[in-house]
Amino acid sequence: MTERKVVIVGAGDVGATFAYALAQTGTASEIVLIDLRRELAEGQALDLAHGSPFMPPVAIRAGDAGDYADARVVVVTAGAKQKPGETRLDLLRRNAGIVERIADDLTAQRSEAVVVVVTNPVDILTGVALRRTGWPRERVLGSGTVLDSARFRYLLSRTCGIDVRNVHAYIVGEHGDSEVAAWSMTHIAGLPIDAFCATCGRCANWREKRAEIVEQVRKSAYHIIDYKGATCYGIGLSLVRIVGAILRDERSVLTVSTRLEGEYGLRDVCLSVPCVVGGRGIERIVAGDLARDEAEGLARSGGLLKEQLRSLAGSDDRRNPTSGL
Repeated sequence: MTERKVVIVGAGDVGATFAYALAQTGTASEIVLIDLRRELAEGQALDLAHGSPFMPPVAIRAGDAGDYADARVVVVTAGAKQKPGETRLDLLRRNAGIVERIADDLTAQRSEAVVVVVTNPVDILTGVALRRTGWPRERVLGSGTVLDSARFRYLLSRTCGIDVRNVHAYIVGEHGDSEVAAWSMTHIAGLPIDAFCATCGRCANWREKRAEIVEQVRKSAYHIIDYKGATCYGIGLSLVRIVGAILRDERSVLTVSTRLEGEYGLRDVCLSVPCVVGGRGIERIVAGDLARDEAEGLARSGGLLKEQLRSLAGSDDRRNPTSGL
């Protein structure tokens, strides 16, 4: 294994933006771009490599599945876009097939990498990758709600007039409409959010303001997609944070997607909760106490994800009775 080699599967907007951001940190020693459209990967790699004089030393090139063999981290951004007339389940099934093929290549190459799944729906596809590889859950994680939590912190920072670096807050559950704001885990300037809001004085109706903030977090991606067609910068920087925590063995607390095995009262479903992320991937899950309404929201989120997984499994079973999903 090459200690700081990062392989990015998918050289589109998200994969290329992540590669660009990662290259400037000096964290990776080698960045390899893989795409079914080989010429796209070649073009992105060459474009990035031409910026080498302005970045810390890093080798950037296009590659293939053989690069999984000695990769330290493999980041999966590859995925299909929804076609006209195609249902969400159709898209889910197509992306599940893509992730399965990547998982098969990883096992064929006997890779020892930590895998970060980004392709949406990320929670379901993290579970698909785990099942297909048969690897322990700490080595396969999803980008989850790391970006959602960043959006949450940003909005709290703007609302409260406090540097975002002094805001600690998490979004948990599905990376999607059923996600839950963990207000009981939220701290600003070292104070629990309830104590801070009670003395801040900026919001006369701060309880109502909270609902508005959560709605803005949930709708953020939709707004960006409406404005410009896709999101790439926020998720690219989120991936730098996740992969940096792995490469530097930081043991950072991040809301990545992982399969729960009894934590938070949930089992056999992948969703986001605070996890300690380090050199081996997920070092442990931080099983904190949520407020009752938050715990109920998390349970609902898990239930919705299980329904999606059952729909995917049922669809695949009709097409292929031997499907393992």
